[in-house]
Amino acid sequence: MKNITLKEIATTLGISITTVSKALKDYSDVSEKTKKAVKELAENLNYTPNSFAVNLRTKESKTIGLIVPEVTHHFFSNIIKAIINAAEKNGYLVIILQSNESLELEKKQVELLINKRVDGILISLSNDSNNDSHIQDIIKRNIPLVMFDKIAKLSNCSKVVIDDQKAGFDATQHLIDKGCKKIAHIRGPLNPQNSIDRYLGYKKALEKNNIPFNSKLVYTCEKVTFDEGMLFTKQLIEEHPDVDGIFAITDLVAVGAVAYCNELKINVPNDIKIIGFSNWFMSQVITPKLSTVEQPSHEMGIVAFDLLLEEIIHRREGKLFTPKTIELDTQLIIRESS
Repeated sequence: MKNITLKEIATTLGISITTVSKALKDYSDVSEKTKKAVKELAENLNYTPNSFAVNLRTKESKTIGLIVPEVTHHFFSNIIKAIINAAEKNGYLVIILQSNESLELEKKQVELLINKRVDGILISLSNDSNNDSHIQDIIKRNIPLVMFDKIAKLSNCSKVVIDDQKAGFDATQHLIDKGCKKIAHIRGPLNPQNSIDRYLGYKKALEKNNIPFNSKLVYTCEKVTFDEGMLFTKQLIEEHPDVDGIFAITDLVAVGAVAYCNELKINVPNDIKIIGFSNWFMSQVITPKLSTVEQPSHEMGIVAFDLLLEEIIHRREGKLFTPKTIELDTQLIIRESS
């Protein structure tokens, strides 16, 4: 179907293109009779505004880009929902992309969003990503950028985070308070900042309580999966049968640990206590129910969008914007596994 233009409406009615444009926007200097004629003809011809032309005039696309490592993960799906809802309320559409924890794919996705002329970008970095050239490209182009959850500390942009080190400390301290003397940590990959900080929190809790750190009690996930939780728990119990506590990088890994213990009839929490991270819905349906650290995913999505919108508005109005880092609170959720 042919796209109807303002010029065709103007020619049909014998008026100027400017008058047609004003009539469609209800300008007061256009008569009601002309407005009525223009709107009726536009409706009959199925006229729709040329959004590309509008975007060129306003220099806004009314779209934002969102890149996450995984869309199906409970934590990220909650963030996505929160961002979409906040964006819709403010007249923005969201282009959602999944990096699959691939730096190369993440770079292509950033390039795509730049080419799409999005008004801003929200990103949680892939495990291999850091303060890389594609991130610097966003910043150099003055495209509003907010990182959340998995961030690069050296990137000069706004960030929404939790204190992962404190949360890791609190989780480990809880196991110590419950009587654990030999605590293992199933950590995330070596690069992501949140994985590093949770590991450091674990070490600090041991140090504070005069429990010697043993690197052989630390197991490193590559993909952070249920299967890795089962596999590393199997190795842990075979190599250290006297272990009495596990702090896992995420609930998914922790659920794998609980499942392996259940399979071997190892009593959780009497024989071994387990705590996860995130407060994923599965933590409440597994037996025993999983103790965890609640990560405020919904709030993180809203705050990230609000920060991005603030920068978009500042840049639109030609005002200087200073990047902000907002830290959200976490809390321990104590259930049956500890």
